[in-house]
Amino acid sequence: MLAARAPCPGGPRRARSTPLLRSSVIESKVLAASIARIADELKGADIRIYDVAQTLRVADYFVVITGNSRPHVKALYEEVHYRLKHAGERHARAEGLELGWWVLLDFGDVVVHLQQEEARRYYGLDTLYGDAQQLDWQGVETPPLPSLR
Repeated sequence: MLAARAPCPGGPRRARSTPLLRSSVIESKVLAASIARIADELKGADIRIYDVAQTLRVADYFVVITGNSRPHVKALYEEVHYRLKHAGERHARAEGLELGWWVLLDFGDVVVHLQQEEARRYYGLDTLYGDAQQLDWQGVETPPLPSLR
């Protein structure tokens, strides 16, 4: 019998065959800050943006956001997805959406981790990337994004 394995600390496993449809409409720093603002509007908690460009080289920023429940994590995903889609941004297929425990959105240079509080504590991304410089997203000027509410 095979033992169940927990997802890797970088996020749910992604299939490499999935092509990334990212269009460079918004610069990565501004995109990360825009995602944080959208999450803040929906009461996302403990929003942090880690500059991982020097550490990982697969992305410039990790945006980590806590949702207080499965429906809240899914609502955060939907708002980020739809508002940025209408602004011209694209991401690879969302991972973890079915469970709503940890949803990963890969915009190429910006990777978004939407996690329930227990998942955030368990996987410890804040500890893992805690040495990376944090972006003060509230100080970044962001473009107006379409509102879907």
